[in-house]
Amino acid sequence: MTVCYAMPPVRGKLTHGAPLAPLVWFKSGGAAEYLFEPADVDDLATFLYALDPSVPVMGLGLGSNLIVRDGGVPGVVVRLGKTFAKVERLDATTLRCGGGASGILVSSNARDAGIAGLEFMRSIPGTVGGFVRMNGGAYGREVEDVLVEADVILRSGERRTLALGDLGYTYRHSDLPAGAIVVGATFRGHPGEPSAIQAEMDRIAAAREESQPLRSRTGGSTFKNPEGHKAWQLVDQAGCRGLRKGDAQVSEKHCNFLLNLGDATSADIEGLGEEVREKVKAKSGVILEWEIQRVGVAK
Repeated sequence: MTVCYAMPPVRGKLTHGAPLAPLVWFKSGGAAEYLFEPADVDDLATFLYALDPSVPVMGLGLGSNLIVRDGGVPGVVVRLGKTFAKVERLDATTLRCGGGASGILVSSNARDAGIAGLEFMRSIPGTVGGFVRMNGGAYGREVEDVLVEADVILRSGERRTLALGDLGYTYRHSDLPAGAIVVGATFRGHPGEPSAIQAEMDRIAAAREESQPLRSRTGGSTFKNPEGHKAWQLVDQAGCRGLRKGDAQVSEKHCNFLLNLGDATSADIEGLGEEVREKVKAKSGVILEWEIQRVGVAK
């Protein structure tokens, strides 16, 4: 990352050469050429409008479903802070949520408001901005089931509100263009009793605790479930449970999770994932698609 761009003035925080490893779940990878933490929506829109159009931009939430390659990320990484983490009740069944709000915060606010149907967000390890972009989901539901509209700032700095149908959702995918940052979203559930909503959230939390390596350096689900298959079963059948590459390991608890046991590089983690894909293809003929986003350049 040798190119030095002229950066527009900001009211938030703009850091050159900011390490990203502390901000992602795998705790590996290089630095952002620039890390921008905007003061508010106006700050972000003004910055993107003034920024040289050739400079790449990507959003960073909680850093869960993400491998940052060891050479770092060119351009600007945008991280939404507390200003973007507000959740507001609009009516008896609807919440407006900032792009920096976590899934846990959204589901907890829904419970307090007596809004059912958003409990699954309790188990999505990310922020609204991230799971709206990728149509995140768990336990039989996904964002497209509850999304009304999303507020985005395009790479050009233009602000747009996109209805559900504008997002082109498919399984773990949207048609949002590169560089667009989701700064808010409106979700609709249905009336429910807070105690019943909490019970469902507790059930989901217990199921995750039992089946997933939540207390490890991991990135969440590594591969998408192929049509008619479960990714973890294909990985297990290919003999990859516990497979290692350096300090990177396929979880023995859940085969669709990769772990950093201590000093794994991002190259180790991504390389292990590619080895798993090769073994699964050789065993079953199925080509696994990455669910984890891999960004940046190799070292």
